[in-house]
Amino acid sequence: MSETPFLSLIIPAYNESARIAPTLESVGDYFRRATAGVEVIVVDDGSTDATAAVVRQLIPTLAATGVSLQVVQNPGNQGKGYSVRHGFLKARGDLVLFSDADLSTPLSETPKLLAPITSEQYDAAIGSRDLPDSQIGTHQSALRELAGRTFNRFMRLTTGLSYADTQCGFKAFRRDVFLPVFQSQRVKGFAFDVEILYLARKVGARVAEVPVVWNHAEGSKVGFNWRSVRPFWDVAALRWRDWQGGYTPLSAVSRVMSPGPAK
Repeated sequence: MSETPFLSLIIPAYNESARIAPTLESVGDYFRRATAGVEVIVVDDGSTDATAAVVRQLIPTLAATGVSLQVVQNPGNQGKGYSVRHGFLKARGDLVLFSDADLSTPLSETPKLLAPITSEQYDAAIGSRDLPDSQIGTHQSALRELAGRTFNRFMRLTTGLSYADTQCGFKAFRRDVFLPVFQSQRVKGFAFDVEILYLARKVGARVAEVPVVWNHAEGSKVGFNWRSVRPFWDVAALRWRDWQGGYTPLSAVSRVMSPGPAK
C-alpha cells in the first residue's frame, strides 16, 4: 500500500459470513465515487464461521471500485471494543470511520459525520439516534429501547458526559487526535464508546453529536440477557480506573483546543 488514504472504514465482524458480502458490496458501490483514497478494514473477532474467507474473496471486487480491503483477525473472540481498537490502530487514513456490519446507519449518512471534521470545527462526530432530527425507521424492541435509555442515564450520572446516544455504531474521528485515546482504551466490550468519549474529554477533543438515519437490523449480536449488565460495570470501572490514575499518561498528550463543545 503506497498512498495514504483519506478515509479508513473499520467494520467489526463476528460470525457475519451471511451478511458481510452484501455489506462490502454496498461499501464498494458507495465509495467508488470517492475522489480520495478509501481503505476498508474488517476486523474478524474470532468468528467460527467463514467471515474472514468471505472478506478475502471480495478484495479484488472492491479493488475494482478503487477501494482497498483487508481483513485482520483478533486472537479469539475479544469483543466489539477490542475489534474497533484493533482496526483503528491498523488504520492509515487521515479520518477513521467505524460502522457496524449490519449498516444500521446507511453509508449515505457518512457526509454528515465527515463534514464537521473536515471543516476543522470538530475532531470527531458521532451518530445519534436520540436527537430531535434523528430518523428511526425500524425500532428495536421496547425492552431493548428501555435498556438503552437506562444505560444512557447511568452513563450520564457516572461520567458527567451529556451525549444523548453513545452507542450508535457509526462514528468518525481524526486519526492524529484520537490515536492516543484508542491506545489508552481498555474496555473490550460494548461500553467502549463511552470510554472513548470519556477519554476524548480528557484530551480536550471536540466531539459533535449528529442526528442520523437508523434502522434496527435483525440478527444483531447485542442480546438482552444477563450479560447486558456488563456495560454498566465497565462504565463504573472506567471512573474508578481514572480515579486510580489509570489514564494518567493520556493527560500528557492533552491538546490545547479553541473553545468548543467537548461534552
